[in-house]
Amino acid sequence: MRVRVLGCSGAIAQGCRTTSFLLDDDVLIDAGTGVGDLTLDEMGSIQHVLLTHAHLDHIACLPLMLDAVAARRLAASAPPLQVHALPATIQALKTHIFNNLIWPDFSRLPHADTPLMHFVPIAVGQVLHLGGKTIEPLPAVHTVPAVGYAAAAASGHWVFSGDTERNPAFWQRVNQLPVALLIIETAFSNREKDLARRSLHLSPGTLAQELAQINPQPPHGRYPIYITHTKPAETGLIMEEIARFDGPPSQPQRPSHDIRWLSAGMVFEL
Repeated sequence: MRVRVLGCSGAIAQGCRTTSFLLDDDVLIDAGTGVGDLTLDEMGSIQHVLLTHAHLDHIACLPLMLDAVAARRLAASAPPLQVHALPATIQALKTHIFNNLIWPDFSRLPHADTPLMHFVPIAVGQVLHLGGKTIEPLPAVHTVPAVGYAAAAASGHWVFSGDTERNPAFWQRVNQLPVALLIIETAFSNREKDLARRSLHLSPGTLAQELAQINPQPPHGRYPIYITHTKPAETGLIMEEIARFDGPPSQPQRPSHDIRWLSAGMVFEL
C-alpha cells in the first residue's frame, strides 16, 4: 500500500496544507486543502473518502473536489463517490455543507437515484474492505464525534490518530495491531496546553503521557511516530518540546521513541 501525504498542517499558510492522505490512488483519508494539489485525473481516480470528523480543515476540499470531477464522473457513468463517516459527521455535512445554500447537495444530484456522492455510515471497530484495502475506524476524543483509522498493509498497519486528546481506547486497540508507522496529532505547544485541553487536541506534555501507553514489547514497541496537525506558527517549538521529553532515556524501562515531523509530499510504501 502506498500512502501519500497531501496535507498535514493544523492551519493554512504558504506551503501548508490541511489534513489529507491518499492511499494508493483510490482511497482518500480526510479531504483537507491538500486535495487541491491533485490533478483532475488523480481526483477522478478516488472512489472512497473516509472522514475523521466534520471540522472544516478535514473536509474543506470535499465539495470542491466533487465539483471539479463531476463532469468526468457523469460522462464515464462512474458510480457515486462513497463518503464514509460517522453518522454525526454525515448529518453535519448534510446540514451545513451539502444543503443547496453553502454547496449543492451532490448526494441528490444530478438525480436522487443517480447521485454523484453517496454517504456510508461507519462505526468504531467496523472493518471496511475498500479497493482491496482493509481499514478500521479507531476511537478518537474530540469536540465533535471523531475517529482515527488503521489501514492494513504488507509491512504492518498504517495508523492515524485523527484529532484527539487523551484516548486510552485508542491505545488499547493500537497495542493489538502490528504497527508499521503511527501518525499522531500534536496541534499546540506546551505554552498553549490549556487551549489544547479545551479544544481536545494534544500538546507535547500530553503526547508524552499518551506515548507511554505504547506496549514496549515486540512486535509493538518501537515504530516510527510522525507528528501531524501542528499549527504553522508553533511547529518549531512543538518539535523542540517533543525532543526534550523524548531525549535519551533516564530509565531503561522507558525507552525513547522514533519521533519525526510529518510534512506534505512524503510518500510511504508499506
